[in-house]
Amino acid sequence: MIDKKRIADICKSLRLNKIDRYIIKKFIGTFLFSLLLIIAIVIVFDFNERIDKFTSSHAPWTMIVIYYLNYIPYIVNLLSSLFVFISVIFFTTKLADNSEIIAMRSNGMSFNRLLKPYMLSAALISLASFILGSYIIPQCNERRIDFENTYLKKKHITEVSNIQLQVSPGIVAFIQNFNISTKSGYNFSLDKFNKKKMVSHLTASRIQYDTLSDTRYKWKIYNYNIREMKGMTEKISKGSSMDTIIQMEPSDILYTRKQQETMTTPQIKEYIEKQKLRGAANVNMFEVEYHRRFASAFAAFILTLIGVSLSCEKKKGGMGLSLGVGLFLSFTYILLSSISSTFAINANWPAMLASWIPNIIFIGISFYLYRRTPQ
Repeated sequence: MIDKKRIADICKSLRLNKIDRYIIKKFIGTFLFSLLLIIAIVIVFDFNERIDKFTSSHAPWTMIVIYYLNYIPYIVNLLSSLFVFISVIFFTTKLADNSEIIAMRSNGMSFNRLLKPYMLSAALISLASFILGSYIIPQCNERRIDFENTYLKKKHITEVSNIQLQVSPGIVAFIQNFNISTKSGYNFSLDKFNKKKMVSHLTASRIQYDTLSDTRYKWKIYNYNIREMKGMTEKISKGSSMDTIIQMEPSDILYTRKQQETMTTPQIKEYIEKQKLRGAANVNMFEVEYHRRFASAFAAFILTLIGVSLSCEKKKGGMGLSLGVGLFLSFTYILLSSISSTFAINANWPAMLASWIPNIIFIGISFYLYRRTPQ
């Protein structure tokens, strides 16, 4: 039976009063203002550092503007955790110095109730950060990295040689030479095994990926020869060209630098599953990137709790001490994230554990600070 009183209590607890709206407005406003400020500073310094490369590479100004428009979301997501922390400490310390928190507490508002608008703000920032990092920033990164490779680094790998990969269980493909630009390969072979016995061997002089087809994994093979073995008998068939489905794509053949940053979260998940099925060994950085996106989004809640716990009491030194401790903890969090990711990629740590280690440590810190805050 539905408990109407309980439902009414839940609905009442979700309502926002003037104080809640005031804190949310201050939190989000301070967060956005600080981000806009740092974005402007970063762009000015980055442009000043790269201006020689821009002019020497003859990069069009329109492309430079587009490059920085794609660079902004990347910076926003990279620094969001840091500025969640700083924003909370900055405006909460001001509330405490103006005795506004004392007034709230004296009217019967508990510390847990005070946390409600903070956590709602953190939820909004966390959701925005996850959507940005999972779906929008990968597309921006693809354009940003392409610009850097074209005008700043000018390093284009267009061909790879001697590629061998398991495209599906028991099926192994080999391409002697593959051109990334044309999406075509030469001296191709495809071997099919059943219980470690070869049952089919296909060779072709050329293979071409069909970019116009709506069907994934559609290839066209030229000058092919197929040998099918059934016990002691062998069947041979030949042809000049044939359309076929092979469970691989051009992106599977060559790993490009920072490729994981240009893929959406569902694409990374699919790529990891596909590579594990093939027995590939280069999935660590993709797993780290996948779990890091969830961990980074969740970090907004932890850092918000730490920030409120540090700065909700009125102190003689003002915000200086709280801001100093906050900055120290923020940079410690970023440092831990970088170190743990490096260990996951280079030392084969479990990717999920490595991505969540900073959050696990900071959950302990937040619990300690929460417990010592007057309730």
